[in-house]
Amino acid sequence: MPRSPLSLSLLSLILAGGLSACAQHPAKPLGPPVSLADELVMATVWMQSSGEYAALSHQAFNLARMNLDRALSAPANGQQRRPAIIVDVDETVLDNSPYEAWLIAQSENYASDSWHKWVEKASAVPIPGAKAFLDYAASRGVEVFYVTNRRDSETEATLRNLQQVGFPDADSEHFLPRSDSSDKTARRQRVAQSHWVVLLMGDNLGDFSAGFDRDTAPARRAAVNAQADAFGSRYIVLPNPAYGDWEEAIYGGDWSLSDEQKSRARRNHLEVWGGPATR
Repeated sequence: MPRSPLSLSLLSLILAGGLSACAQHPAKPLGPPVSLADELVMATVWMQSSGEYAALSHQAFNLARMNLDRALSAPANGQQRRPAIIVDVDETVLDNSPYEAWLIAQSENYASDSWHKWVEKASAVPIPGAKAFLDYAASRGVEVFYVTNRRDSETEATLRNLQQVGFPDADSEHFLPRSDSSDKTARRQRVAQSHWVVLLMGDNLGDFSAGFDRDTAPARRAAVNAQADAFGSRYIVLPNPAYGDWEEAIYGGDWSLSDEQKSRARRNHLEVWGGPATR
């Protein structure tokens, strides 16, 4: 709508007053832009340096070993299929924290191009306890299947990495990467058709069942609580505070949010103490 001469005059006076006020009271400078990479620091340094992280990893694999022994010593009950375990790769048996540290150092967010270059290096080392456990499983005649959401195009490099660290069954027969869908259900079922799957290991709820895939963080936690008895028995979880589907749930499933919106969503999910009582 065109402005009348009167409204233009008023606008001029308002702007003039505003500029005068700004000269007397300079606007507070904007803070630095949000860096999601900086928010990775605590999680990554904990994974790389804390004894607690190593302890939790060893604890997970020790528990897996006990459950494996228990299952193998139980009566066969007509079970004819060869026993197997299904493990995820990233942050379950291979440590990618140097990539996370690189993101921090470069102030970068995850990107498929930089991730692919990291994978091509084939330099990830085993998670604490992973090598000993997988070797033990193989010594008991248990086959290891690597069900991962690394892409088909990353198969050669990943197998090279698995072989370099000496993991058993590091071959194309036992390696099931992502093709179209990130849902691992069909791949797990493929293993179960020919093998008795004793247990599953992963750092993400989707490594165990698509039933945990929910849109919100509270719904994911409720789904876990509904199957509490499965964890520590058939499902063995490795710690990973750096990334995962839990983060997507915080964003309401929308990865397209800006860094500022993601940072705000993270803070909005904090349960905050009300502080000391005031009188």
